[in-house]
Amino acid sequence: QVQLVQSGGGLVQPGGSLRLSCAVSGFNLDYHAIGWFRQAPGKEREVVSCISSRHGSTGSTDIADSVKGRFTISSDNAKNTVFLQMNSLKPEDTAVYYCALFIYRSNCRSAVDYWGEGTLVAVSS
Repeated sequence: QVQLVQSGGGLVQPGGSLRLSCAVSGFNLDYHAIGWFRQAPGKEREVVSCISSRHGSTGSTDIADSVKGRFTISSDNAKNTVFLQMNSLKPEDTAVYYCALFIYRSNCRSAVDYWGEGTLVAVSS
């Protein structure tokens, strides 16, 4: 059974930092992509970042313009875990953040195969 278990998130002041983690189990991660999405209240879910992996090696990464220079995606392939480091957080970054698994994909532009449970990131003073 494929599971995406998220951790991290919480309340942070503007300008602060948080790191989200997404641990994937139950799947042979030989060729896949993992993305981070977010959904703010009253808004559609949007992709934040994406990282691909093939044969245990990290492939391409992609990041939305709205968070470029502030957020970084990375992975620990040995632990099947993907991270989203979020720096210089702004109130408009407030949202529920989800990780998502794309099986046998090299990007995050197709239909999601599995979702994480979501974690709230709230940026407020």
